[in-house]
Amino acid sequence: MFVASPVKSNSYGAGLVRFPAFPVLPRRRQHIVPLSRKVRAVISREEKTVDQEDGKNTNGSLVSNSPAFPWQRSKYTGTKTVIAVVKIRKKMREKLTERVEHQLELLMKAIGQGMLIQLVSEEIDPETGSGRKSSETPVLGLPKARNDSRYLEFTANFTVPTDFGKPGAILVTNLLSSEICLSEIIIHYGSDTILFPGNTWIHSRNDNPEGRIIFASQTWLPSETPAGIKELREKDLKSVRGNGEGERKPHERIYDYDIYNDIGDPRKKDRVRPILGVPERPYPRRCRSGRPLLSTDTPFESRGKDKDEFYVPRDEVFEDIKRDTFRAGRFKALFHNLVPSIAAALSNLDIPFTCFSDIDRLYKSDIVLKHTEGKDKGLGGFIDGILNVGETLLRYDTPAVIKWDRFAWLRDNEFGRQALAGVNPVNIELLKELPIRSKLDPAIYGSPESALTEELIAHEVLHYGMTLEQAFEEKRLFLLDYHDMLLPFVDKINSIKEDPRKTYASRTIFFYSKAGALRPLAIELSLPPTPENENKFVYAHGHDATTHWIWKLAKAHVCSNDAGVHQLVNHWLRTHACMEPYIIATNRQLSSMHPVYKLLHPHMRYTLEINARARKSLINGGGIIESCFTPGKYAMELSSAAYKSMWRFDMEGLPADLVRRGMAEEDSSAECGVKLVIEDYPYAADGLLIWKAIKNLVESYVKHFYSDPDSITSDFELQAWWDEIKNKGHYDKKDEPWWPKPNTTQYLSEILTNMIWIASGQHAALNFGQYPFGGYVPNRPTLLRKLIPHENDPDYEMFMRNPQYSFLSSLPTQLQATKVMAVQETLSTHSADEEYLIDLKENQRRWFQDEEVVKYFSKFTEELEEIEKKINKRNKDKKLKNRTGAGMPPYELLIPTSPHGVTGRGIPNSISI
Repeated sequence: MFVASPVKSNSYGAGLVRFPAFPVLPRRRQHIVPLSRKVRAVISREEKTVDQEDGKNTNGSLVSNSPAFPWQRSKYTGTKTVIAVVKIRKKMREKLTERVEHQLELLMKAIGQGMLIQLVSEEIDPETGSGRKSSETPVLGLPKARNDSRYLEFTANFTVPTDFGKPGAILVTNLLSSEICLSEIIIHYGSDTILFPGNTWIHSRNDNPEGRIIFASQTWLPSETPAGIKELREKDLKSVRGNGEGERKPHERIYDYDIYNDIGDPRKKDRVRPILGVPERPYPRRCRSGRPLLSTDTPFESRGKDKDEFYVPRDEVFEDIKRDTFRAGRFKALFHNLVPSIAAALSNLDIPFTCFSDIDRLYKSDIVLKHTEGKDKGLGGFIDGILNVGETLLRYDTPAVIKWDRFAWLRDNEFGRQALAGVNPVNIELLKELPIRSKLDPAIYGSPESALTEELIAHEVLHYGMTLEQAFEEKRLFLLDYHDMLLPFVDKINSIKEDPRKTYASRTIFFYSKAGALRPLAIELSLPPTPENENKFVYAHGHDATTHWIWKLAKAHVCSNDAGVHQLVNHWLRTHACMEPYIIATNRQLSSMHPVYKLLHPHMRYTLEINARARKSLINGGGIIESCFTPGKYAMELSSAAYKSMWRFDMEGLPADLVRRGMAEEDSSAECGVKLVIEDYPYAADGLLIWKAIKNLVESYVKHFYSDPDSITSDFELQAWWDEIKNKGHYDKKDEPWWPKPNTTQYLSEILTNMIWIASGQHAALNFGQYPFGGYVPNRPTLLRKLIPHENDPDYEMFMRNPQYSFLSSLPTQLQATKVMAVQETLSTHSADEEYLIDLKENQRRWFQDEEVVKYFSKFTEELEEIEKKINKRNKDKKLKNRTGAGMPPYELLIPTSPHGVTGRGIPNSISI
């Protein structure tokens, strides 16, 4: 094994210096391991395997374990040996420079200049007043290979006094010039085995001389923290908060807040965008990167070079397998290569679809992507480097919505079904009265009364053998209302010169028939009023050819609005952006030993990284959202307006949201305390099952750790966490009266259930159906380029002569369509390293040694397995018309499991794409 000799130490305890069996080469002074009060064990990372026998070094000589100093001998305190097993994860991919550096470091590793570790006891050292620390024990040698080739395993032996106490923390220092990914450390302490979960990157001492603190898997509330590691708990939290100054470096793990002042570039006239997170444009806070401001006059932050990535704390960065997935050829959204490649292949930026066969060919033919080095790479941008190739074939899979029925999208029943079981099923609401009234200022936006009159709706309802009064009484009328949200932006959107698009503010009234179908009755499309005209246009069913095509165009405008609101409000704002402050606060205020931190940790994975990438190339000025969705350059202003007018934390939970929209009624005897108005509402029906399972888990978990009624209010970390979420993370909403207070187990459980639901079930329902529903452009156009023609309009004659061409030429161009299809397919894709909600018990097992807690997660998994069976059974129930029918894709977005790829199902733990 290794030759060991004693080392004098001022620390409490004894240590062994291990010398290699081969001659030690001369070392420069800076490479000598210092003998200080901190105990360290140097871990070699040579990536070869050697056979070693306990008690012998590699040349066969025995290792001496005899104590060499009086204070090591049993007649003084007695000693025991503690064995540490250190598990390191290798990088899957290394740059050429990293490989060279790796070879240069081999000598340093061999002589012990790798990783330094030090045990800290849960017990107080009476001499120092802080936790007892073991002695320095540099460990030399080569690692043991594991069955899993991604990992390397090392061992280190410590000799400590018998009364040293249980190790509660380990201090880790990385002496190499590159970072190390520490998977875990296992301490064998007598008959006990103590796990120290890592799964973290340890920075080089060259980057930061401060080492890292790794705590045991034991869960402690702040008041219960063992005395020996209390100081370290506070120090560790302080180390991740930073001081709010300077530009963040890639190796850092600093979590701090900032406003959205980096989505525009005021140096370019067409890229100027307003700052979000100010009084006139409120918004959740993002993770601070500290890039320099462009000028002292305006607080716009530099976006850096196109190739530069935005900072996120080191442990939030995509792992190699995730990055490799992003580079896979099957992924179609390319950060910098997709748009210019397709532009080169199509040779014309403005080719419209001229017939439906043009669209069909996207799923049958290959597009050759040609090498585009040197061309403008700023147009695409959302998934950097996915196809960094010279020539590749780009093929689109047939979206589920037309896979078995090419004409389903044309039918009114499908238009209505997607409001309940599509990718955006969260805006439909119960219509409670007519006329519908706007809340906008009538002095600016005209009469508040909708043009959808009682007489019109009563006439339409008669087709179903029912009076208007009966329809209201039986709760059969529903509304999709984007009027107030969009009308303030309509004129600005319609005035966009580059990539012009046209839009209205829309309202749609639906009728839920006794046969179980949700059908549109009438659509109102509004433009801002003029002195001569209110500009409110009403469209209803008709039986002649002209009315039939006009109706199709009206539905297309509704779908276009729905796509924009879905992407900017429900998907980006309500899941991605609102989740970010929770993640920042959790890392800043809750120790990794805190039970709430451990509960939330799996639901924070990759979110900061995907959000940073979105700010870089998706929601930024000139990004995919602006170029391909209706709001254009006003996209983030619209998102901010929605946050200001409608977002509130207490309504983000599924039951509360359903009740707010009138889609459910409070009923203590029903599932989750609510009863659905439409039983066949797939998103809500399946979502309530998932919500209830999460709620059951959280309630059991919270009660387990907060059994004392006063333990919640006395938990200063928890209270600081919630205070920071309100007063920093959602600063612009901090004075709202609706914020819940975490002063009871009930309120804390509701808060945590909301967060986990948003990160898992809600995001899955809103994200993974993007390509299955939006991949066929006519079903869900992300923008329209023309208003509906009227008799006196120049385009009306063309419409009458060739209505199909008028419809298709209103859709996005071929370039716009393929661009957004590529992004939608990537966003709808599960990567190979996805971690799913149903596997939470496996992910959490390493965090807990409490068997009772492990049982909670096991029960949760069992519940999800039963839920999957129940959903599959529902999807075969012929009475549920929104789930099953000829050629109809079943509703699977909330099925817990999924293979990787575009599947239209599966609930990950976190917002990871």
